[in-house]
Amino acid sequence: MYHNIARAPRDLRVYRSLFVSPAAFARQMWLLRRLGYSGLSMSAAMPYLRGERTGRVAVITLDDGYADNLDAALPILQRYGFSATCYVVSGSIGRYNQWDAERLGVRKPLMSAEQLRDWHRGGMEIGAHSRSHPRLTQCDDAQLREEIHGSKATLEDRLGAAVTQFCYPYGDADDRVAGVAREAGFTAATTTRRGRARAGMDLWQLPRVQVARHHLLPQFALRVLSRYEDRRA
Repeated sequence: MYHNIARAPRDLRVYRSLFVSPAAFARQMWLLRRLGYSGLSMSAAMPYLRGERTGRVAVITLDDGYADNLDAALPILQRYGFSATCYVVSGSIGRYNQWDAERLGVRKPLMSAEQLRDWHRGGMEIGAHSRSHPRLTQCDDAQLREEIHGSKATLEDRLGAAVTQFCYPYGDADDRVAGVAREAGFTAATTTRRGRARAGMDLWQLPRVQVARHHLLPQFALRVLSRYEDRRA
C-alpha cells in the first residue's frame, strides 16, 4: 500500500509517512524483481487471491490517485514489467486532496481524467476509492450507495473501461459497507488492516502491507518475506 511517490515537502509536519521517494520506490521494485516476485495489479492478482493459481506475486496498490503516481511510479513499474492498481476518488479527479489538505497544509495534485487514461494506457489499473473519501461506516444507506456505486459509474464513464476494484477510504469498512461494495459489482476490495492477503480470505475485506517513507530497504524486505500481520486487528 502506497500513497505518494514523491519526496515529502520540507515543511510538512504530519503524515510524512505517506511519501515514498521515487528513488526508494525504484529500489523496492528492484528488490521485488530480484527476489523473484511479479508485481501485479489487483485484477491481475485475482486468480492468486481466489486460490486458482500459486506463485511469487506482490500486489501493488496506490491510494487516492495522485499525479506523482503517473509521473514517478509509472516508469519504474514499466521498467520491471510490473502492473499496479491506483485507487481514485472520483469526485476529486483533476483537483487535490480535499479530505486532508487542511490538516496537512498541502494541496497535493490528483490526476486529471486524461492522466488517468494515460495510467491505464500504460498497462496499469484504476480502482475506485469512493466519490468523496468519507468514512463509509458513518454514511447512511443512500449515501453509501452513492459513494460506492457512484464512484464506479463515474470512473467507468471517464475511462471507457470496467472498474472492478475498490478501496475503503481510511480502511473504514464493516460487513454492511463490504456488502455494498460486493453488490456494486466490485470483485474485491482492500482495507488498511495490516497483513498479507492470502487465498481463502474475504475478498471484500483484504488486508495490505503499508510501505512508508521511513521504511529502509531491509525493513521493506522483511515485510515482503515475513508473515507480516497486525496482531491488534
